[in-house]
Amino acid sequence: MKRFLRSGHDSVRERLKRDLFQFNKTVEHGFPHQPSALGFSDSLRLMAIGTRSGAIKVYGCPGVEFMNLHEQNNAVIKISFVPNQCQLITLLDDNSLHLWSLRQQDGGSELLEEKKFTLRGPPGAPPSVTQIKVLLAHSSGERLFVGTEGGSVFTLALPSLQVLEEKTVGHDMALQGLPDEYSDRRPFESVEALQEHPKNPDQILIGYSRGLMMVWDVRAGRSAQRFLGTQQLENIYWCRDAQQIISCHNDGGYSQWEASGEHIQQSPMENKVPYGKKIKDHCRQCKWLHVFFRSPYIVFQGGMPMASYGDRHSISVVHGSQQTAFDFTSRVIDHVVICNSDPTADYDDPRALLVLAEEELVAIDLQTPGWPVIQCPYLVSLHCSAITCSYHISSIPLKLWERIITAGKKQNTQYSSMPWPVDGGVNLAEAPRQRDLLLTGHEDGTVRFWDASGICLQLMYKMSSVGVFQTDMDPNENLNSQGEEDWPPLRKVGSFDPYSDDPRLGIQKIYLCKYSGYLSVGGTAGQVLVLELNDEASQHAVDHTLVDLLQEQEGYRWKGHERLNARQDPVRFPPGFQPFALVQCQPPAAVTSLVLHSEWRLLALGTSHGFGVYDFQRKCQVMVKCTLHASDQLALEGPLSRVKSLKKSLRQSFRRIRRSQVNKRRDGVTTKVRTLFQEANARLEQEALHEMELAPVQRKIEARSAEDSFTGFVRTLYFADTFIRDSIRHSPSLWAGTNGGTVYAFSLRVPPTERRMEEAVSASQIKEIQLMHRAPVVGILILDGHSVPLPEPLEAAHDLSKSPDMQGSHQLLVISEEQFKVFTLPKVSSKLKLKLTATEGCRVRKAAVCTFGSCRAEDHTENHLTVLTNLGDIQVVSLPHLKPQVRYDCIRREDVSGIASCVFTKSGQGFYLISPSEMERFSLSTCWLIAPRCKVDPPEPSVNGRPRRGDSTERQSERSRVPSRSDSSTDAHRPLRQVMEHALLNDEH
Repeated sequence: MKRFLRSGHDSVRERLKRDLFQFNKTVEHGFPHQPSALGFSDSLRLMAIGTRSGAIKVYGCPGVEFMNLHEQNNAVIKISFVPNQCQLITLLDDNSLHLWSLRQQDGGSELLEEKKFTLRGPPGAPPSVTQIKVLLAHSSGERLFVGTEGGSVFTLALPSLQVLEEKTVGHDMALQGLPDEYSDRRPFESVEALQEHPKNPDQILIGYSRGLMMVWDVRAGRSAQRFLGTQQLENIYWCRDAQQIISCHNDGGYSQWEASGEHIQQSPMENKVPYGKKIKDHCRQCKWLHVFFRSPYIVFQGGMPMASYGDRHSISVVHGSQQTAFDFTSRVIDHVVICNSDPTADYDDPRALLVLAEEELVAIDLQTPGWPVIQCPYLVSLHCSAITCSYHISSIPLKLWERIITAGKKQNTQYSSMPWPVDGGVNLAEAPRQRDLLLTGHEDGTVRFWDASGICLQLMYKMSSVGVFQTDMDPNENLNSQGEEDWPPLRKVGSFDPYSDDPRLGIQKIYLCKYSGYLSVGGTAGQVLVLELNDEASQHAVDHTLVDLLQEQEGYRWKGHERLNARQDPVRFPPGFQPFALVQCQPPAAVTSLVLHSEWRLLALGTSHGFGVYDFQRKCQVMVKCTLHASDQLALEGPLSRVKSLKKSLRQSFRRIRRSQVNKRRDGVTTKVRTLFQEANARLEQEALHEMELAPVQRKIEARSAEDSFTGFVRTLYFADTFIRDSIRHSPSLWAGTNGGTVYAFSLRVPPTERRMEEAVSASQIKEIQLMHRAPVVGILILDGHSVPLPEPLEAAHDLSKSPDMQGSHQLLVISEEQFKVFTLPKVSSKLKLKLTATEGCRVRKAAVCTFGSCRAEDHTENHLTVLTNLGDIQVVSLPHLKPQVRYDCIRREDVSGIASCVFTKSGQGFYLISPSEMERFSLSTCWLIAPRCKVDPPEPSVNGRPRRGDSTERQSERSRVPSRSDSSTDAHRPLRQVMEHALLNDEH
């Protein structure tokens, strides 16, 4: 009967687990790693990006995203959309062609691979004969022209990808009718470019690498016109009016040819080298775009003098008397000019220039004077400066959200107001339920605020800590400033800037209180800033306090970098988060832990030497605790002096190996005898184990020595109002966990609000817990009488959560790398534990409490502990009973940086870096699944028979039916949200 009841209870629990937990990798945020190709569809208004790892990503209007992978991990080198079809073709570096379709399923669209094909040459032919260099999808959507290194143009039928042998344009056809003196020069080698006639779809323009260009009549199968170029060809462009052809050359210049002239043209109408007659970079692409009753737009890539500007990556735009060379900080992969999408229009009317660089995507408005940059709604450059840490905060109150947006808009006045020009598809995803922030700290001392509420990760605001310190760079210096006589007219665009003025500025820890608006950041050189949100610009001096974590102990000498020098004079800060207090740790080691309590106005910080408490209301130090062990010599060495320690440890390792080999040879005979005894004892132990009931298998974990390096490294800090002295009175407390498995507990006395400025905060150590195996403490948590984690500061005070139960006994949960252990308070007696390393063989790297809701019962929620291990798997453990619930493989165990960068959200989601520029978003909850849901409709035929894109008015009306991102208030969670709208900030009474 008991067994039957137990099995019934287990089945109910398993069913409840299915209602609570579900693992999904939902969306990738950021810029694709190592992009290699760009494609754009005028009819669909979609953009596609291919990467060196074989990924293909398609983007439309914000929220419209598709992603898939080629079976092979080969680089995508060409992308071509099939005109007026929901299809695109990719070319990989293994010479294979792949046909993809945006197929509609279940009301949405999916990117699926339809066919693949590899072009084969005749037996015995060299590979270059069929090595594809250029693609051209015909406007009919029925043919694909393929140019090869061997100089041939093959025709493939779509969608079957079958070669039409009778349509192949070979060498002999291109040579027919050429003058002898020209044909003797080997006028072609490979096919460099293919263009379709803008007015006559039966003709295509073929450009060969040695300069020859030929108009080929597809229907008649003969040459219609030839242009005898003599300069190495890079690319060609056929103007929309079909009257001119532009050819780009490797000398940095371009030529204009008359397309309606003689059958054979010996020379162009005009040759032009935009930047003089010196040795040039190749002019890789050139476009001649016509505008009604105005000068044409000339857009070309490259063409800079190699001697002076060989390291520049530029695209130049010329329009009348205006000329600008846009300078990018990374190599330009490709660019597209977005024009009038109607193929029957007489003018191009260019709207925007879309540039795919190696590290970012840049869009430039060509209709607004000055040609400003358009802010990207997706494909943001997360790694504009290297990411050093991240911090997520959920359910932002509306007042704080709006103030951050306002501060960000004041920073972004240089951006264009043009809507995002890539606007294809329809976003079907629901509006975000709540407002979420993702904060990233960077190597250059900045913190970026990202809107992480929905599918698109959008930059809201950027805070810089550089102005507080004296650095080599003047903050008022303008990198783009140039005189009127400067030539070429370079203008730096894009946000990618991997160089930091001073590595000590790097942000290591972030903490934001969403109710008060206080922000705290800790840096690489031991600097901690406390900031508050201000809607107006301010000029003031920042109060700074020096905190000596060594407490003047003798025998210790810091060998690392020096601290940053703070500015003594007043500094002007723009609207947004403005620093008012600076705490400088001494020695200036990197900040390893940081926590802020906005209700008590206290800040706790930790480094590898100890931790301290700072009162940011009275701007004074409260207490300091040195955790440095006598053997922690590495903790006194900065990152620049660790090379010597590495060499020393390697030398000692080699000596130990040498000694062990000598001992093995000396004790060879005794080893054999010892082995026999060990085998006999092992047999006896196995027989005894079979006779008894076995316990769960546990690995033998050797206890760590107190003399291990970095035992004083402070891993976690935690403020809590709990029972620390006795079971009658609860009081403020601070808990700290170290790398050596030690937990310190301090009782804090915080004066009442009316006497807060007159009386000082005091702290006294009450308890010290030493874990048996001395495993590093990853997290500390206190559960109230109902076994619920204590709320955040000000959360219960503003009725945004239930008040904690202060009647029952509280429990202390210590999360170490090897196990979870629950203690009762205030006696700190062990209650239960869960061994992870001994049973699973893994170690905890990240831990957080998440709230999981049931997909069946909306009012049912559970708090569970979510942990990420060094093996890359995620485990959910119940609270307070520490029962394992589910386990999912998430990150590759070899991806150390991805595991280190992972951050959990309170709703059971998470983010981690899959590359330096991309973040993967995942979800563990059945109730929270933020993933793209969108569709792309095929273009509708127009009245005159020429295909066209869907009517913009209809698309706009359909898009308006989808809830927008700004309308964040939905019916779900409405009662809680109405309360959160009135959450107080620190500048309100």
